[in-house]
Amino acid sequence: MTAKINRFFAETQPQTPCVVIDLDIVEEAYQTMRHLLPLARVFYAVKANPAGPILDRLTLLGSCFDTASRGEIELVLAAGATPERISFGNTIKKQRDIEFAYGQGVRLFAFDSIAELHKLAESAPGARVFCRILVECEGAEWPLSRKFGCSPAMAADLLAEARRLGLDPYGVSFHVGSQQTDLSQWDRAVGQAAEMFSVLAERDIMLKMINIGGGFPAHYRQGIAPMQHYADAVMTAITKHFGNDLPEIIIEPGRSMVGDAGVLRSEVVLISTKDESEESRWVYLDVGKFNGLAETMDEAIKYVLRTPRDGHPTGRVILAGPTCDSADILYERADYRLPMDLAIGDTVDFLSTGAYTTTYASVGFNGFQPLQVYCI
Repeated sequence: MTAKINRFFAETQPQTPCVVIDLDIVEEAYQTMRHLLPLARVFYAVKANPAGPILDRLTLLGSCFDTASRGEIELVLAAGATPERISFGNTIKKQRDIEFAYGQGVRLFAFDSIAELHKLAESAPGARVFCRILVECEGAEWPLSRKFGCSPAMAADLLAEARRLGLDPYGVSFHVGSQQTDLSQWDRAVGQAAEMFSVLAERDIMLKMINIGGGFPAHYRQGIAPMQHYADAVMTAITKHFGNDLPEIIIEPGRSMVGDAGVLRSEVVLISTKDESEESRWVYLDVGKFNGLAETMDEAIKYVLRTPRDGHPTGRVILAGPTCDSADILYERADYRLPMDLAIGDTVDFLSTGAYTTTYASVGFNGFQPLQVYCI
């Protein structure tokens, strides 16, 4: 909770639930990433939070952008970013969206299958393409395995086919999983990517770029290593496997860029128990899985909570959202404890909620309004 956000809540008293983003914290996170990894180009993962003021600020700072759809490309272009600062990083794209992006001047595209490669060859002739490979996501609180990427052996064949089809086989990408806590994962993944550079060089294909994706963390309930340690792990892995012949490096931070900049304020709607002998209280909030807190699924992301009664005696609670859906339970096993005198109408703040909250919120499940966002 920054002083700026605290002042906004005090002066504005917005309706809940809402997320307030401190743009100065976003800028600080970007500048930190540029300082710690000066050899890498930052492509902000727009999906983390596509709010216009965030894109405007990052555009002015010189950031590039990783986009997943035509809609995100349009948002980034509207913010003033030029097409050469945009990567169409989704490996699952409609043909007409590829055509749109190419028509706007985008020339960097991801793929991980032969069918996607053929779409790119038809609708983005001559474009630079990079193939995403499957890597382990152990240690990630929000894993990204299986759905995206292909085996390194297949990726090598696909990049060779890209050249035959008239595309520019530009590089390799991977993602070690969102909110990665095991810094050794980058060494394994970079090693696999570097081996592909050697395999393709034997086919007279000289790859130029490695895209290490995201995985850089925000601050939740589980402690994390300092960002300097992450940067050291990344660069140690790259220099270990590439030596002095470093490729172009792309990073795609999303969560680490905007997560800590946001605070989600909710209101207690109901406090109850299911049995007189039950020790845990059920605390129902006006925000849940369907209107902002999707990443509590399987209790994966555990946010830090604050209430106006902090410091008072606490007891175990089960936290749930407001909808008429039994899946809308946030935390039941994670041993959250809140003040015993917490009351209906009190606020509960979820810290570090600038990423993957507003974009995961439904447009109106059960008639509840989408999560409101304020950028200050």
